[in-house]
Amino acid sequence: MNMHRPFHRWSHQSHKTERHMVFPDGCRDVLIAQKTDGPIEVTLTNFDFTPRMVMTHSGVQMTGYRLRPGAVVFPKTLEAITRNPCQAEAILTSTFGAWNDLDDTIMALTAPDASVQTVARHAGVSIRTLQRQFLAQHLPAPDFWRLLARARRAAGMLVRSEPLAEIASACGFSDQAHMSRDLLRWFGCSPAQLRRNASVLDLLRQPALGNWTGEQISTR
Repeated sequence: MNMHRPFHRWSHQSHKTERHMVFPDGCRDVLIAQKTDGPIEVTLTNFDFTPRMVMTHSGVQMTGYRLRPGAVVFPKTLEAITRNPCQAEAILTSTFGAWNDLDDTIMALTAPDASVQTVARHAGVSIRTLQRQFLAQHLPAPDFWRLLARARRAAGMLVRSEPLAEIASACGFSDQAHMSRDLLRWFGCSPAQLRRNASVLDLLRQPALGNWTGEQISTR
């Protein structure tokens, strides 16, 4: 699977009103929703900083395009999809196909030993300049990507049998309690609770920040 893949497509048909939990993943989704015999609606999700509940109504066909982490979306892209939703994939491919320096920076921030200081130094800029670059693109600050990637990495390792203290150490947390606080902050569950909830762990291991190509999240 191509590391530079611009999006992952998914679909969902609601046969009844449903509630779904959405977790922070560093991605935005272009959503194309159509009710039975109704108009097509195109929306763009925001970046999530905490878990949130969403509701889908009966009879809605939803097609989503999860954009790669940090993708910058301009209104003209959504307008083009709204005019011609059948061409959504072609429009998104042409818009987000090229990998750029910001993509490289976000990927660097997801590394297990990353710090904003070292990533900025490697990019040849100051921390303040790096922060301004993210702000100019209306993206969360660099530390958002580093901290969320660390939490997602830890969540991805919970399917294994290692003790929680070892996972915390491997992922760069100061100790197990530090990891527990961060996972509770991002995902609303402690590591022990996540370990007992396979469906949530599956969601947290879907392609997103730190795991974009869909491989198992690891520390290597």
